[in-house]
Amino acid sequence: MATADFFTPIVDDARTWGRIAAANAASDVYAMGGTPMFALNLAAWPRDQLPLELLDEVLAGGAELAAEGGWVVAGGHTVDGTEPMYGQAVVGEVDPDRLMTNAAGCAGEALVLTKPLGTGLVATMVKRSEPAVIGPGGEHQVVYETAVAEMTRLNDVAARVARDAGARCATDVTGFGLLGHLAKLAGASGVSAFVELGAVPVLPGAWGLLDAGAVAGGTGRNLEFVRGVVATAGDVGERELTLLADAQTSGGLLFSCEPAAADDAVAELLATGHAAARVGELVAGEPGSLTVG
Repeated sequence: MATADFFTPIVDDARTWGRIAAANAASDVYAMGGTPMFALNLAAWPRDQLPLELLDEVLAGGAELAAEGGWVVAGGHTVDGTEPMYGQAVVGEVDPDRLMTNAAGCAGEALVLTKPLGTGLVATMVKRSEPAVIGPGGEHQVVYETAVAEMTRLNDVAARVARDAGARCATDVTGFGLLGHLAKLAGASGVSAFVELGAVPVLPGAWGLLDAGAVAGGTGRNLEFVRGVVATAGDVGERELTLLADAQTSGGLLFSCEPAAADDAVAELLATGHAAARVGELVAGEPGSLTVG
């Protein structure tokens, strides 16, 4: 299997950006139950505006994260660009008998999310704020540091736990947000889905960032994309749907499996430091439709 992903900086520290980008690039491999083997760097750099030493830091961050995940950065390609961009093209392998896809879900299976939502809100806040707010003692230090820890967390353990739970259906939660990726999964699997809002893990401080207006443009587009297939119940309104549509970077895995296995999987993930939770279920109904309650 092969995948590629790259993007502009979402944090101010070059090495941290490199680590996040590498983790994000490998996420599709893990979402299919695979293991990354090697990667090629992809970079664009405005060398007349930013020193090449900064690019060295970005590449070093990507190499560090790849080494932690056990894959080799075998080379790559860099071009002149009007703005900095970095990522990796990753090649991995998977056991065909344990392959996970987004089209293998069945009604009655529970949904497990392995990372909290809110990284899109944090990235937007960083772009709009002075550096001091995320530094020591800053107003947003905790949510920023927690978001960085989650974005640099590989999905390798989550993929193993999902496979061990018997999951055959999974996706990673990235740019289309939880609702967007779940709608695609449900549609491909021929089922509907229910999301329990109160069970969805959220970064500490993310609701406050949402209320302060730190909403990425991509999040708004995500919400418009799913608006026609999402029904709500109880007190769920636009505010809650916006967070569930938050455009993630290097988000967690969303997988489905038998309810008892899901509970065991969540317990194991929590024990390994993941802010995981059982967030809903797949149900019989209009393929691709969602209910949030």
